[in-house]
Amino acid sequence: MTLLALRGISREVGLPDGGVLPILTGVDLDVAAGEHVAIVGRSGSGKSTLLNLLGLLDTPTDGEYLLDGEPTGALRARRRARLRGEVFGFVFQQFNLLPRRTAEENVAAPLLYARGRDYLRRRRTAREMLDRVGLGTRGDTVPEKLSGGEQQRVAIARALVRSPRVVLADEPTGALDVETGAQVMALLASAAAEGGAALVTITHDLNVARLADRRYRLDAGRLAPLADPAPTPVVPAPAPVPLAEVHP
Repeated sequence: MTLLALRGISREVGLPDGGVLPILTGVDLDVAAGEHVAIVGRSGSGKSTLLNLLGLLDTPTDGEYLLDGEPTGALRARRRARLRGEVFGFVFQQFNLLPRRTAEENVAAPLLYARGRDYLRRRRTAREMLDRVGLGTRGDTVPEKLSGGEQQRVAIARALVRSPRVVLADEPTGALDVETGAQVMALLASAAAEGGAALVTITHDLNVARLADRRYRLDAGRLAPLADPAPTPVVPAPAPVPLAEVHP
C-alpha cells in the first residue's frame, strides 16, 4: 500500500533580484508502508528540502503530495502539525537532543503532547524504547555524557516512541565514524521495520544507501532511480614473503 506519493513536485525560492531558484523539479516518488527508501545526493542537491516536504515542514511550489491517499496541499496549519506529531518520526544528523534533559526525558518528550494512557505511561514507554536501542542502563544520563553513537540511539528511540507510520532520517550517520554509523543505521532500519514504519533516509553515503529496499539519486533537484551500488572493493593482502627470500 502506497503511504507517501509525490506527483510532479517542484519547489522554488525567490531571489533578491526578483528571479527564482529551482530546488526541486518534477519529483515523483512512492513509498509503501514498511519500505525503506534511500535518497542519495550531494550537498545542495535538494535532499533536505525534499525531506521537509515529506515531513509537512514545507509546501511545494507545484505538484501534489498525497499522504495515505489524502492530498496535503490544502491542509491547515493545525492539521499539518497534528499529522507531523502522529504520523512522522524524525532523526537528524546533529541528534537535536535537549542538552539539560536525561536520555529518558528526551525520549519521553514527544509523549508530552499525547493523550490519556500514552501520556500517563510516557516515562515507562521511554524506558522501554531505550531498552530497545540498547541503552536501558543510560536513561538517567544527559547527552554530553553519551558518545555520538549513543546520542543518535537516543534520537532513534525518540523518533520511534509514538510508533510513527513514517520515519524520516536526514543524514543520520553524518556525525558518526564509519563503524558507529553502520551500527546505528542498521539499528534504525531494523527498529523501523519491526514497527512496520516506512523509512526514508537522506544520505550522501552509498554504504548507508545499500541497506534500503530502493535507492534514488537526487541531482540538481531531479530524482532518478539509482542502480545497486557496487560493493566496496576488497584489497587482497599481499602474499607472504618466503623466509628464504628475507634471510638468504
